[in-house]
Amino acid sequence: MKDPESRTVFAGVDGRTDTELPDWYRRKKTVDEPKSFAETIRDLPQAVETTVAYRNPYSDEWVETDRFNALVEPTRARDHATDDEPGADPLFHVPTDSYAIINPVDVYRPLEEVLREETIDGTPLDDVMFGEIRRYRGGGEVHMDVMFDGLEVRLPGRADPITMAVTSGYDFFGEHAVYVEGFAQDGYCSNSMRSLTDKEVIKHVGDVRDFRTWWEEILAQVELVADDLFEFIRDAQEIDLEFSELPFTVTEFYSLLGFPDYLAERAAEDAEANAASPFAIDMWTLHSGATYALTHFFQGKEGTSLDQYVRVANDILFNPEGTIERVERAYEEQLEADGDDGSQASLAGERALASIERVNEDLQANVEQFEAREEALRERFQQVTN
Repeated sequence: MKDPESRTVFAGVDGRTDTELPDWYRRKKTVDEPKSFAETIRDLPQAVETTVAYRNPYSDEWVETDRFNALVEPTRARDHATDDEPGADPLFHVPTDSYAIINPVDVYRPLEEVLREETIDGTPLDDVMFGEIRRYRGGGEVHMDVMFDGLEVRLPGRADPITMAVTSGYDFFGEHAVYVEGFAQDGYCSNSMRSLTDKEVIKHVGDVRDFRTWWEEILAQVELVADDLFEFIRDAQEIDLEFSELPFTVTEFYSLLGFPDYLAERAAEDAEANAASPFAIDMWTLHSGATYALTHFFQGKEGTSLDQYVRVANDILFNPEGTIERVERAYEEQLEADGDDGSQASLAGERALASIERVNEDLQANVEQFEAREEALRERFQQVTN
């Protein structure tokens, strides 16, 4: 992903906690002493409204208007008024007068309160929370991962866990006031598993809801995912794709799913390197290859441009039948686009589609199990949000 302008690693809600970063996370982050979450949030830029004027091109006069309000960072605005050499530009955005500002303390102070009350195995979440905050566009766009040491999935043969988390963020540019979704970090390979719950988004218009209740619901959903994630992974490990019998390579598998070539190549390299055999790769390893490519090599921005590929990657793990059907449709469309070069080519295409269809038929024994588990998880999500 695009490198942020700055990163801040945090551990513990505030200075009263004595939280240490987990060993697997500390090995991957070069940080001497992490800040507390509360301190980090309060250091983030804020936004306030101020009036806007436009220059009349005929009189060269500035005319104030109440149809728009500039969003500025107050500390930076003061520096520009008093310093001979001011720092960063205080202006974030000039929205219409229907825009509603939501500053980071409005969103994340209620999270601090919830974390002091919720527990994992009797330990308050504020003692085990850690993560990273990333700033873009002068601090007007922020993304963060909030992880919980001990809320995790451990796979056989791996020393480092998959740690459950939420990823959240906001901007002052009108795209979203704040979002949050379930997330996990695979300590074994540093892969980010995103969109493990539905993404909740609050826009810059209308009433702002009760953030405390919002956080309680999201954290409850993440705990439910933690309970089921091991089972999804175990089932996906039982489903192998025999690439020696399929009409496409591992790289082409990812391309047929819609990954751009540079991501498809990276995903295939990782999947083949971690599979017992490069000719028979299970769906968990294929999913891990996809998340590896997206975590370490995606060239776009965090947000919408990444989300579309995350959904495809997650389907490999949570919806293998839908993944194979998508590959089959894409391969069939590719054959039609290439056109028929005679009966021999047509026959080869039919055989290729038949081999993909056989894979789909072999999946049917597992499909009901995946669907039942996903439906049960959705029902539990609904219960915690009602």
